[in-house]
Amino acid sequence: MRITNGFDVSASALTAQRLRMDVISSNIANAETTRAKFVNGQYVPYARKMVVLEPTTPSFADVLNGKINGTASSKAAGVKVSKIVEDQTPFKQVYDPTNPDADANGYVQMPNVDIAKEMVDMITASRSYEANVTALNTTKAMFSKALEIGRA
Repeated sequence: MRITNGFDVSASALTAQRLRMDVISSNIANAETTRAKFVNGQYVPYARKMVVLEPTTPSFADVLNGKINGTASSKAAGVKVSKIVEDQTPFKQVYDPTNPDADANGYVQMPNVDIAKEMVDMITASRSYEANVTALNTTKAMFSKALEIGRA
């Protein structure tokens, strides 16, 4: 196991949470977009996107077994973005017969973006980012203190 694994873990989390915040920002920006794609001869609204994260290392049991057998992996733990998926929640139907995107009954399909949910997700991603910055700074401070021990 390398001494810099702590940096690798925090760096992977920072990258993943930054992308997550970018996707959430895109969702908020497109919360009223009724013509996002052209599918089967008609426009469809913007579909909310979500980031899927996965660990970059094997399971804890695999790592533990490797340590017991003396062949522990030196690969850093962390997280990576495995994909960005569209939310399958149905689009909202809003009655607005004056809208050019209204159907024959006067209903407009609106994006499935809930601003309150996006704000909660943004706060969660932001707090996770801040926690990883703190962990990175703590690791850096521990290395600095360790180097000072060698000088004394």
